[in-house]
Amino acid sequence: MQDAETAPRVCKLVRDRIPEIIRESGAEPVTYIAGPEEYRERLREKLGEEYREVLEANDADVPDEVADLVEAAFAYAAVLGVSAERVEEIRAAKAAERGGFAGRIIWTGNR
Repeated sequence: MQDAETAPRVCKLVRDRIPEIIRESGAEPVTYIAGPEEYRERLREKLGEEYREVLEANDADVPDEVADLVEAAFAYAAVLGVSAERVEEIRAAKAAERGGFAGRIIWTGNR
């Protein structure tokens, strides 16, 4: 069994309340606050992590995983100075101009 000194070090961005939740479970989390550049890079990593979790989830868990992906995407947009509302405006404009994905259309090339 590994103890805190021999266990592999985990280093990932977590939701703001995770340290509190860990404390409530009886453990003491080791954390630090990322600087702006590290935060931006960790958000990019988090987007990849959440994306993989969506792909690996069973159908019942997909809504929770998509919500995590959206949360990470909104946080990343905010770092770039773009609000969640602006992201939604852009999404809606693209949907109006180019459509969404509800039509289930698969493109196979041009003739």
